[in-house]
Amino acid sequence: MALDVFAPWNDPDAKPLIQFKNVSKRFGDFTAIDDLTVDIFEREFFALLGPSGCGKTTMMRMLAGFETPTEGNILLAGQDIAPVPPNKRAVNMMFQSYALFPHLSIWDNIAFGLKRDKMPKDQIAARVEEMLRLTRMEKFASRKPHQVSGGQRQRVALARSLAKAPKLLLLDEPLGALDKKLRQDTQFELMDIQEKTGTTFVIVTHDQEEAMTVASRVAVMDHGQIVQVATPDVIYEAPNSTYVADFIGEVNLMKGKADPQGDSLQMHWAEGQPAVVGSPLAGASKGQDVHYAIRPEKVSISAEKPVDAANAVQGKVLDIAYLGNISTYHVELAGGQIIKAQAANNRRISRRAFTWEDQVWLSWTATAGVFLER
Repeated sequence: MALDVFAPWNDPDAKPLIQFKNVSKRFGDFTAIDDLTVDIFEREFFALLGPSGCGKTTMMRMLAGFETPTEGNILLAGQDIAPVPPNKRAVNMMFQSYALFPHLSIWDNIAFGLKRDKMPKDQIAARVEEMLRLTRMEKFASRKPHQVSGGQRQRVALARSLAKAPKLLLLDEPLGALDKKLRQDTQFELMDIQEKTGTTFVIVTHDQEEAMTVASRVAVMDHGQIVQVATPDVIYEAPNSTYVADFIGEVNLMKGKADPQGDSLQMHWAEGQPAVVGSPLAGASKGQDVHYAIRPEKVSISAEKPVDAANAVQGKVLDIAYLGNISTYHVELAGGQIIKAQAANNRRISRRAFTWEDQVWLSWTATAGVFLER
């Protein structure tokens, strides 16, 4: 039996939980959000990804109620939330600093919002215990925040944010303060908790790996606009622009002139180099400027010229980055262009097949990369 794939964005009848409709936000002369329209669905783990100053935090602050749109509407479950004050929204926000009360125990930190809402005492106790179990913090309930680790404080902040059962939880760089190993472990915990509670999570991050790991969909932002919104695999394998290709992971980007050839496209790109051959680009005309993006792991490196390769170029090894599991080779072609190729180090003691200054061949298939108009 096939598993149902969670993809409400592909269902024309699915009703979004959050709708940004032509939203702009200006601070004086500065436009932080520029005519932005996007839908976010219930139970999504939605990531806003982009460099500093791209508008992702402003989007989150508008959802939380700390900012109001200059133009446009934001709907939550069909209701315009602009007139609804932050404390009356079914939205909670988890801050990067966690903002825990240092003088209160972990139990009381989680209970704080429920007490303010005047929930009956027995219900508060049951809810706090449930949140402690969910975040595996039962043993630490009586401790103060400074008596637990950074990763545990992060879980307490999450438990407190979820205690009021919000429809929507906003996470602002929630793992930024953790070391890399702990951050990776916590990403999976977050996904697990999000799935168990069914709460919609919107996370702001500039960490591509984090967004690609946790999110059902990623919105890549630039200058107050969403450049592309798609599932992580589509963002990586089929970026819609050189900006997205370059922002996510490592990539080789080449620029040249299109030369459509029936069911394929050639790109003439560098003096003395063979044309790049790939899948056609809709609407591309002869002589048009196009870009070609290919990931280093899709480029093979060999000593001999490969037979029957759709694309093959020769160059010399300029640099080698050894990353343990893989090595990245920076290969300089005759015209000075540099192409990166990656090879897995699948033997325990890796004797490099290639070293600096070696003449090598790089090759890739006709479907390995993508042509882009911009």
